[in-house]
Amino acid sequence: MSGEGASSVARRTECSLAVPDLSLVVLIGATGSGKSTFAARHFKPTEVISSDFCRGLVSDDENDQSASGDAFEVLHFIVGKRLAAGRLTVVDATNVQAEARARLVRLAREHDVLPVAIVLDVPEQVCAERNATRADRAGLPRRVIQRHRRELRRSLVGLEREGFRKVHVLCGEREIEAAEIVRERRANDLRHLAGPFDIIGDIHGCRSELETLLGRLGYELTRDGQGRVVDAVHPAGRTAVFVGDLVDRGPDSPGVLRLVTGMVASGHGLCVSGNHESKLGRYLDGRPVRHTHGLAETVEQLGREDETFRAEVAEFIRGLAGHYVLDGGGLVVCHAGLPEKYHGRTSGRVRSFALYGDTTGETDEFGRPVRYPWAEEYRGRAAVVYGHTPTPRAGWLNNTICLDTGCVFGGKLTALRWPERELVDVAAERVWYEPARPLAAEAPGGADGRPLDLGDVAGRRAVETRHMGRLAVGEENAAAALEAMSRFATDPRLLPYLPPTMAPCATAPEGEVDARGEGFLEHPREAFAEYRAAGVREVVCEEKHMGSRAVVLVCRDEAVARERFGVADAGVSGALYTRTGRPFFDDRETTERILRRVRDCVGRAGLWAELDTDWLLLDAELMPWSLRATELLRTRYAAVGAASRAVFPGVLGALEAAAARGVEVAELLERQRGRAADAAAFTEAYRRYCRRMGEPVPSGEPVSSEEPVSSGDVGPDGRPGDRPGETSWSGRGGLAGMRLAPFQILAAEGRSLAGLPHTEQLALIDRLIAAEQVPAVAEGGAADRRAAEVPEAAGGSTVAEAPEVKADSAGGVSAAVPAVSAAERIRLLAPTRRLVVDTGDEASVAAGVAWWLDLTADGGEGMVVKPLRALVRQPDGRLVQPGLKCRGREYLRIVYGPEYTRPENLRRLRVRHLGHKRSLALREYALGLEALDRLAAGEPLRRVHEAVFAVLALESEPVDPRL
Repeated sequence: MSGEGASSVARRTECSLAVPDLSLVVLIGATGSGKSTFAARHFKPTEVISSDFCRGLVSDDENDQSASGDAFEVLHFIVGKRLAAGRLTVVDATNVQAEARARLVRLAREHDVLPVAIVLDVPEQVCAERNATRADRAGLPRRVIQRHRRELRRSLVGLEREGFRKVHVLCGEREIEAAEIVRERRANDLRHLAGPFDIIGDIHGCRSELETLLGRLGYELTRDGQGRVVDAVHPAGRTAVFVGDLVDRGPDSPGVLRLVTGMVASGHGLCVSGNHESKLGRYLDGRPVRHTHGLAETVEQLGREDETFRAEVAEFIRGLAGHYVLDGGGLVVCHAGLPEKYHGRTSGRVRSFALYGDTTGETDEFGRPVRYPWAEEYRGRAAVVYGHTPTPRAGWLNNTICLDTGCVFGGKLTALRWPERELVDVAAERVWYEPARPLAAEAPGGADGRPLDLGDVAGRRAVETRHMGRLAVGEENAAAALEAMSRFATDPRLLPYLPPTMAPCATAPEGEVDARGEGFLEHPREAFAEYRAAGVREVVCEEKHMGSRAVVLVCRDEAVARERFGVADAGVSGALYTRTGRPFFDDRETTERILRRVRDCVGRAGLWAELDTDWLLLDAELMPWSLRATELLRTRYAAVGAASRAVFPGVLGALEAAAARGVEVAELLERQRGRAADAAAFTEAYRRYCRRMGEPVPSGEPVSSEEPVSSGDVGPDGRPGDRPGETSWSGRGGLAGMRLAPFQILAAEGRSLAGLPHTEQLALIDRLIAAEQVPAVAEGGAADRRAAEVPEAAGGSTVAEAPEVKADSAGGVSAAVPAVSAAERIRLLAPTRRLVVDTGDEASVAAGVAWWLDLTADGGEGMVVKPLRALVRQPDGRLVQPGLKCRGREYLRIVYGPEYTRPENLRRLRVRHLGHKRSLALREYALGLEALDRLAAGEPLRRVHEAVFAVLALESEPVDPRL
């Protein structure tokens, strides 16, 4: 047997006592034999659990024998918790009775650790003298020591039969004093080996395919004098790891064994046992086995080898571990899979699971056992790589992957490069063995399992992030997020990221006024000053589009969506969703139109090849705002505009008439005129963000209730256009009038791009936008054709307001508004204007302020100020705010109401409490970065969603929505 299953019983008098580094050590000896002193000298205080201490916990008296029952319940509970946590544990009690030891052996077996006995055999007189020196035991009867000694003598002959894997007996004071504890690393504990590794799936005697695969992986083959491959070396120092089942069924099991044993012997490879090696080992040891499932072929092939080779194979198989823990505990390799509770454990049960897996007790239509889908429930940190269950293709499920792709059955021989997580495979040369059933993806393995579980997100949680440490999510916030995610969110497999909220800049002081002497609530000088104080010299100011935040996941094609994200629905090639994870459009057709346009631009810009990816994740704004805010416009904004238009003309008329009659109403009239002007400014502020979409619906033709309808223009009365004859947007209307402004590429395959400087990000985005080709008659149907043909389609406003952006020689930008062409009216992608500002240069700061004033002069929303470099930290290590929004004076009228600019109102609003909003922005930012890092690393969906879900949960924290 291997080291995991073998009993190592050693009654020894040597000074060195071997103790596995994860074991339950049971000290055995009469009272006064020095167990506590021995434990204190050789083990940490936290590793030792004393019955005396537990007796004191429950009774305040360590010698109260009446409390022993409760004390041992406490002791066994603590021991169980430590063993479950993977901690070496020492039990300091007399343990001279077999029934007391049996409970401890059961605990060790329950937690799959080795029980070790250390016996301290001390003469009766020595025990009595030691007890006499202790005040609490001076009166202990001599018969107690004598009874303990008798029970100890009876125990010595049967400790190994009780289940102890190692027994150390120390006789007398001299041996006890000379003893030293040596902690042995478990045979399966190779955490110190960090790789890189090439993990190879089930070979089953397919030597030729193995040699081809090793060559493709970059290994150089070594041959003996007869031309047989006996070793393989990687010039970069990589190590091959074999998941077992080297033999049976295939044409050359001896050739595979010769190569693998050579690689393991030379240190170029590692190998765990498969169930076929286990069976072959029993045969070679002379035990009776049935020659089925390919063993007959191996026995026949080995019969042509010499006795020396067969003996070497038998020894090799006897030394194989059931599983290995590698790379700091982040990688587990075994044959049939392994739940987290068994990682690094040593017992027959663990070895059996690693070799054979588990079954449900059922059989399929071919009479084969149905495998228990352990991988669907796996939630461990370590990646588990295994084989055993043939599947057509290798695929990740909950951080586990099955590499048995049925080479011997005519499939492929597959390897996983670690830590790159890249799959490399070679096709079988032929069908070497007819399978008992067709290869079909089944759990464990593949992407058909259950990726998410309620337990992953429910209750109070703490999410570990790379950039802000542990971030807490309250139970009530998790409940709110669960409600939103389960009822409204898009397909979770297409939801790898949620963008964070954004903090506003500090409130402008009273002295910050415009040319007319009117005050500001927000001003870019405050943003520049804040970054300057944080040590950020260069910032980029980006135009803030007045739209809805949109995350775009675009795949090269449907096959990528299926293979990478596990979405098998026909016609799905990505996702377009809001910052709370909801799909932007109810109809899939509109989403796919947008994704198709973006995909074409990515291809023409050459970004698929440049970024070496088949998918991209983009952060963007989708415009116009009315596309998503129809109900908000109607109920909150338009109602105010309509009421003011209905009331103020009459009020002003009455006051003006009264003034004409000589009534003293001048002050009241002036105040009401100001209020009317504020209301008009409020209506004008939100009107500019409402736009007709698509083509007019022909008169008399009903709009299908299944098609999403957005608001039309705001009418003269201040209401969005929903009256007869107004234009509405429907899913049939194409993309005319819609604009998507991407401003960041968040991630690509194997890489988070959130750390790129913003100027580099926008340069990539500029190439994307420049690649858009809009023919005179574009896709989308009649709406796009009419938009291209009619100067102002259906009376709607154009969408080509955003000027082209070009960098000047000084690193700034120049903007020129091009003439509006017909094609521009149906262009989808919109640029983001920007300006780089040096926060330490007053002239540069003044230019940034002037640029912001130009942006907001006509009611534009404003700009976002970001550090030029991403992921910036302050000198004390804290993250700097990733962006500060600075909104325009007129835009803020929509947020705070028509009369917010009046001096008395501004004074009240300046007392804004920004701390919670700023904290929320940073926490959500760190969680978003964590989700991107986990996505790029290929971690399982549940790990990515842990961070995504936390962002949504934080959104339910109470905070002023106007900030």
